[in-house]
Amino acid sequence: MGRVQLAEGELNYQLDGPKGAPVLVLSNSLGTDLGMWATQVPAFAEHFQVLRYDTRGHGQSLVTEGPYSIEQLGGDVLALLDALHIERAHFCGLSMGGLIGQWLGIHAGSRLNSLVVCNTAAKIGEPSVWNSRIETVLRDGAAAMAGLRDASIARWFTADYAQAHPDQAKRITDMLAATSPQGYAANCAAVRDADFRDQLGAIRVPTLVIAGTEDAVTPPSGSHFIQEHVAGAEYAEFYAAHLSNVQAGDAFSQRVLAFLLAQQAV
Repeated sequence: MGRVQLAEGELNYQLDGPKGAPVLVLSNSLGTDLGMWATQVPAFAEHFQVLRYDTRGHGQSLVTEGPYSIEQLGGDVLALLDALHIERAHFCGLSMGGLIGQWLGIHAGSRLNSLVVCNTAAKIGEPSVWNSRIETVLRDGAAAMAGLRDASIARWFTADYAQAHPDQAKRITDMLAATSPQGYAANCAAVRDADFRDQLGAIRVPTLVIAGTEDAVTPPSGSHFIQEHVAGAEYAEFYAAHLSNVQAGDAFSQRVLAFLLAQQAV
């Protein structure tokens, strides 16, 4: 683990893989931390320096007063790259991490070698849903986070996967219960306010879009929309709910690797 000092506090990160290899940044979903990518690291680290980090408001990173914005969270990624003297990197983000990836592709494409956005959309959910969740979390604190953890199993995993892999489901959902209520609510606002539907055409870097067939949070229709509006974007879909990287596991890793290595070969 390492720490990068931002103006308002520290951003927690972990770097794995061979020094000198191309860098791959992994960005977590709302309510998780860098540990959500544990399944992918062994495969990815054979070819890349894998840079995982806890998004502001999550894990061991800074928690500042909200609301946050995706622009702010994207700025944190650029600050992390600058602090580690990384000029360009591949970027892979899931859900909220996918929104951050879209922002980077639109506004900082010169810093990206390629972009992978997973289980996300150019706009996620309706404001009323996010506002209600923000209100509940700020009012009830840790109790609300525990309730969200219990409800998230059905959103994040299919029922058959959760039943067959209870330890894995618990490992991931426990991250949600441990997330700062203030940080979670501030990030909910960032997701609520993000809308890149009219800006996707500005993404010019090679892009892979990944969806889960059973994802009720960000259905495949939203992923198809991104693919259709980003020139040359590739598409992949797995039997999974919202956290396809966890549920699809090695198949997810190999598809992402095939895409990344193809970009390295260009």
